Amino acid sequence: MKKLYRSQHDRKVAGVCGGLAEHFNLDPSLVRILFAIVAILGSGIPFIVYIVMAFVVPNEEDVY
Repeated sequence: MKKLYRSQHDRKVAGVCGGLAEHFNLDPSLVRILFAIVAILGSGIPFIVYIVMAFVVPNEEDVY
């Protein structure tokens, strides 16, 4: 079973989108674009979720 973690090698800010992309076998750019679209339409709530995930989800090096 795959574990969710923040990516160390595919990160722009905190590695959350890179980690989600690796977890779901998606292109990281696609995840970032989807996040940007949802953030624009979601009135800021996705940014709060991103910040929470940045603190809650462990780094890749801490998992392995």
